[in-house]
Amino acid sequence: MPELNLTSAPAHLRHGSNIGQPLTRRDGMLKVTGRATYAADNHPPGMLFAVMAVASIAHGRVTSLDVAAAKRHPGVVDVMTPDHKPPLAIDPEIKTNPFVFRMEVLQSNEVRYANQPIAVVIAETLEAATEGAALLAPRYETLPALVGLDAGESYVPPVVGVGNPTESHRGDVEAGLAAAEKQIDAIYETPPQYHNAMEPHAIVAHWDGDNLRIDMPTQGLMLSLARVAELFGIAHDKIHIRSPFLGGGFGSKGLMAGPPVLGIMAAKLVGKPVKLVLRREQMYGPVGHRAPTRQRLRIGTDGEGLLTALDHHARTVSSTFDDFYEPAADASHTLYAAPAIRTSHDAVRVNTGTPLFMRAPGEATGSIALESAIDEMAWACGMDPLAFRLKNYAEVEPMTGRPFSSKALRACYEQGAARFGWSKRSLQPRQMRDDAGLLVGWGMGTATFPALMFQAEARAVIRRDGSGAIEIGAHDMGQGAWTALAQIAADAVGLDIDRVDFKAGTSDLPDAGIAGGSAHTATAGAAIHSAGAAVIAKLADLATGDERSPLFGAGNAGVIARDGRLVRRDDESRSESYAEILARAGVAEVEARGAGAPNPAAMQEYAMHAHGAVFAEVKVDPELGQVRVTRMVGAFAAGRIVNPHLVKSQLFGGMIWGMSFALHEEAITDRRSGRIMNANLGEYHIPVNADVPPLDVITVEEHDPHVNALGIKGVGEIGITGSAGAVANAVWHATGVRVRRFPIRIEELLTQR
Repeated sequence: MPELNLTSAPAHLRHGSNIGQPLTRRDGMLKVTGRATYAADNHPPGMLFAVMAVASIAHGRVTSLDVAAAKRHPGVVDVMTPDHKPPLAIDPEIKTNPFVFRMEVLQSNEVRYANQPIAVVIAETLEAATEGAALLAPRYETLPALVGLDAGESYVPPVVGVGNPTESHRGDVEAGLAAAEKQIDAIYETPPQYHNAMEPHAIVAHWDGDNLRIDMPTQGLMLSLARVAELFGIAHDKIHIRSPFLGGGFGSKGLMAGPPVLGIMAAKLVGKPVKLVLRREQMYGPVGHRAPTRQRLRIGTDGEGLLTALDHHARTVSSTFDDFYEPAADASHTLYAAPAIRTSHDAVRVNTGTPLFMRAPGEATGSIALESAIDEMAWACGMDPLAFRLKNYAEVEPMTGRPFSSKALRACYEQGAARFGWSKRSLQPRQMRDDAGLLVGWGMGTATFPALMFQAEARAVIRRDGSGAIEIGAHDMGQGAWTALAQIAADAVGLDIDRVDFKAGTSDLPDAGIAGGSAHTATAGAAIHSAGAAVIAKLADLATGDERSPLFGAGNAGVIARDGRLVRRDDESRSESYAEILARAGVAEVEARGAGAPNPAAMQEYAMHAHGAVFAEVKVDPELGQVRVTRMVGAFAAGRIVNPHLVKSQLFGGMIWGMSFALHEEAITDRRSGRIMNANLGEYHIPVNADVPPLDVITVEEHDPHVNALGIKGVGEIGITGSAGAVANAVWHATGVRVRRFPIRIEELLTQR
């Protein structure tokens, strides 16, 4: 096979057509003009509307439903209940693999949490279905609800996160703490948080005999397809899922949940296409959320301000019927070079929908506690927080000793601090005020996230007219995958991006893996790169083996794919266009497949992380305790940047979410009933435009050859991990009040001062 160089220097390409160029979103015009078709925008002929009736209690059983009243309502076609539903091929309680979670699809009258689906009304109009659901007037036998982190006996779960050990340790923590000159022992609490994507979960399902067509937002096309296939007992090739656009996912659309399955069941029951869309308040229950945590951190330092030990314990919750445990303490595995580190978890069961993946699961909850504790430790040592971190940041991964790009983290600290003006910060709290008399505080936090990669496949085609195509079942939930992956595709086949048809978003395309863990660009991009290499190799074989080609015999010297031509590496005057090669060979097109997967050897030898540092300024009214974030600067090293515009957008989003974590976001549960009291966008507080300060992002240059062939690391979640702690620490610096229960409330600032 000829040696190939699939990426040409940017100077040879039109601006915006290759990796590293700030190309605007390819789907941007469709979205801003309303022409992007989301799942609920589909209306097949004869479609009916389905509406879930959900439990208003958190624990007990449904004793009656007035199905007759609902059916009498004009336009209602049928009511699906535990006693009247299509059968499933397997019990949805059976866990067939680690990525299957139990779901409520009307298998019994038992109620396990508030907002659990208890019936589905199917009608000719949305209004009729909604009114029919209200007419069901359920009655219950109610049992006491288990609520909160002290709801019952705690236990040690078998694993946390996705198969992570519940407890990990290195060195003798107790000895390290005993030998410390300075210590802190503090408890931090984070609340439950719920997904509030602009697009709620939705499905349009249509059965045609044994064939099933589905429109639904999903971050994992093939995972969803496999789950539907096993639940309904049909072959994979009988199912076609379309998911070209997602209005946000954040983890909640990664795995198949109960409500979309109910939509498929409803369509099977009535024999017509059915649309089911969750109302906003119905998002608070059956589709996952971030669990609350209570975290205890014990940290010790010696007389030089060097860490002697770090002990991080986290308590979290899971549902009464399934297992997912927020791996919050694992945030302490990677950042600080203590000779002794221990992380551990325990949990309690509560009446809630099963907590699941939510943007930066574990890292978001764990990092705000860790970064607050590190800040407290710096203060106890009389050191500037930045100086303390620079003294203690890890040169190698602390728990394993594997090397990672620690120099990149130092660069993030230094560049972010310089841009922010950190050197002007007072060491003592409550010393800075603005001209209006508001207290001013500056805080910082370290950002980290693992550089993950999954498995994916792609198909590449070069056509006789010189154009190309890349096909992959990739997902774009707003992060810009259509654009970034198309840029990788253009480089992979050596064409201008406008000459490459990029196809994604349906289940009949090669499996792109899941869009989660900030790994989608690396995973799908590697598969695209591999497929491009394979198809160019086939094209090169045609040319270098043909005596009529100017590239004949170039196999040893190698060729370069550039601007729709193959160019001899040792003599650039000898080249030939793709179209000429295929025309002479009498071939309409050449195609090839490629795969992307992590390198097990590299993963054993190197620790793989993205790094960053976030600096925040807050202003606090000294009389009212009102907090405003007025400025944020983030510096992030995240490997090779495919598209600077998209990367900055993702980092901005993460920083805003971190600010929301520190100051705004919290689901409040009524301890008597187990119901969430603020299940709406009016009372579940998230930042609006007026809350978001000027944001400044620095992308620190980093070349990490070990993470994957393209050197790409994810940016979707790392922005949260430093930002929440930076805001919390800035509030302490402004007020002198250390709040350890989040979000930070006005009353705590006023009562503790």
